[in-house]
Amino acid sequence: MENQIQPKAEVAKLELEAVIGFNDIILWDYKKRELMARLSLHKGKIEALAFSPNDLYLVSLGGPDDGSVVVWSIAKTEAICGSPAAGLNVGNATSVVFSQCHDEMFVTAGNGTIRVWELDLPNRKIWPTECQTGQMKRIVMSISMASDDSFFYLGTTTGDILKMNPRTKLLADTGPAKDKFSLGVSAIKCLKTGGLLVGSGAGLLVFCRSPSYKPIKKIQLQGGITSISLRGEGHQFFVGTEESHIYRVNFTDFKETLVTTCHFEAVEDVVFPFGTAELFATCAKKDIRVWHTLSNRELLRITVPNMTCHGIDFMRDGKSLISAWDDGKIRAFAPETGRLMYVISNAHRIGVTAVATTSDCTRVISGGGEGEVRVWQIGHQTQKLEEALKEHKSSVSCIRVKKNNEECVTASTDGTCIIWDLVRLRRNQMILANTLFQCVCYHPEEFQIITSGTDRKIAYWEVFDGSGIRELDGSLSGSINGMDITPEGVHFVTGGNDHLVKVWDYNEGEVTHVGVGHSGNITRVRISPGNEYIVSVSADGAILRWKYPFPS
Repeated sequence: MENQIQPKAEVAKLELEAVIGFNDIILWDYKKRELMARLSLHKGKIEALAFSPNDLYLVSLGGPDDGSVVVWSIAKTEAICGSPAAGLNVGNATSVVFSQCHDEMFVTAGNGTIRVWELDLPNRKIWPTECQTGQMKRIVMSISMASDDSFFYLGTTTGDILKMNPRTKLLADTGPAKDKFSLGVSAIKCLKTGGLLVGSGAGLLVFCRSPSYKPIKKIQLQGGITSISLRGEGHQFFVGTEESHIYRVNFTDFKETLVTTCHFEAVEDVVFPFGTAELFATCAKKDIRVWHTLSNRELLRITVPNMTCHGIDFMRDGKSLISAWDDGKIRAFAPETGRLMYVISNAHRIGVTAVATTSDCTRVISGGGEGEVRVWQIGHQTQKLEEALKEHKSSVSCIRVKKNNEECVTASTDGTCIIWDLVRLRRNQMILANTLFQCVCYHPEEFQIITSGTDRKIAYWEVFDGSGIRELDGSLSGSINGMDITPEGVHFVTGGNDHLVKVWDYNEGEVTHVGVGHSGNITRVRISPGNEYIVSVSADGAILRWKYPFPS
C-alpha cells in the first residue's frame, strides 16, 4: 500500500483529531472507494455489524459500555430504532447476523443470551424473542445463518456448536459430543451446499455437518481463526487469523495458500540494506521479516520463540542481519536464508535495546537496558568484546555511526546523548536535555546531530562541543519516536505518538508535508536509499510505505 503524503495543511487540526478519536460507524461506497456517511450513536466500543440481505438496513451492536442494538436505514443514513441488546440478568451480546431472506429479521447472541429480533418499520420498533436452550448455558463467540433461514448456528467458547430454529426459537441439536474445538469456535460459516466451515481459537479449520459435527476435512492454520469469508458459492473462501495471516482455501482440495500477512505485535524497528530500496527488514516481538518493497510481499521470516527483538541492522556488505534481543543476546542471521550465523550471548545484562554496524563490517555497536554501550570486534569465526562504555544510566534507544567509523552517537532514556570516539573508545561529548531521547541522526556533513524524544522537541546540536543550536516543536501531542534524514541533508522525516509522518526542511525547520494513515503510535521511520519512499512502522503492527514527496 503506497500512500501520498499531503502538503502541510491544518496540521494542528489533524493532530487534535488523532488525539480524540471517535467511535463512529463509517459507511463506505465500495465501488467508488469513498466515504458515504458517519453514523454516530454508540458510546465506546462497537462490537459487531451486519447488513440486511437486500442492503436496506444495517444493524450495529454496542460494546459493554453501551449495550444497545441499533437498526440504521442505509438509504437515509440515519437510525430507525434502538433497544437494549440483552436482558438485565445476562451478559453482553457480542455477535449479530441478519436473516438471509428477510430484511426484517436478525439474531444477536453473547454471554448467556440468544435473541431473534423482528423489525416493525411502521412503528419504528424492534421486538426481541429470547431463544430457549434449557439447562445449557453458553457464551457465544460466532454466529451464522443458513441460506434458507431454516436454522442458525452458534459457535461457543466451550468449543461446541448450537443449532437453533429461528421460527420456533428452540434448540435443534448441539455437538460435537466429544473432541470439542480447542479454545472455542471463533468463526463459523454455513455453506449453501449444506455443512459448516468452523474455525477454532487454536487455528483449526474444519468442514463438518450437523448433527455429529465430526470433522470431514480439516487443516491447521497459524493463529486463532478470527473470520471466514466465502467467495461465490463457497467453492473458495478466505480465512483471517489472530497472527495477521489471510489464507485462501479451495474447498475441493482443502489446501491453504497464504495470500497476505503482516506483524501482529508492535513493530520495533525498520531498516533498509545499504544502497538498495528493493528490500527492507522489520522486527516485532519474536519475528524478523524481510519484505519486497514494491509488491509488499514477505520474502523471509525469522522467528525466535518467546523473545522480543528490539532492533535490527544490515551489515554494509549485505551478508548478515544483526538483531538485538531482550534475552541479552545479539543474533546474526543470513538475510537470504534466515540461517543463524552466530550468537553473542550475555551481550547486555537487561536485554539488548539498540544495535548498529560500521561500514567496514568489522564492528557491531550495541546498547543495553542497563545503559552500557559495547563495541564488538567481528571476525570470520569470532566475536570479541573490544570495550564496554559505561556512561548512560538508563536504556540506550538509538545508535548512529559516522561514515568514517571513527565516531558514533548514542541516545538514551536517561536524558543524555553521548558522542563516542571509536578509535580511543572514550567519550567525546555529552548532550543533556530534560527528555527521554528516542532518536538521533547525524547530518550527512556530520558537523551537527539532531535529536528528539518525549519532550516533543526536535533539537539541533553541534558535534564539536555538544552545544545546542536550535529547538523546534516537533508535535503537539506525544513523543517523537522515529527520525531519518536524507543523504543530502536537505530534508528529514519524523514520526511519533501523534500518528503523523512529517517531512521537514532541515535548514528552515518547517514542516513541508504531513502523512495521515497510522492508527497507532509510530515507532520508527526510514527514508529508502535513493529517496523514493518513506517507510514508517507503528505499535499496532502496521507498516506503511509512502511516496517521497520531493523528486529524487
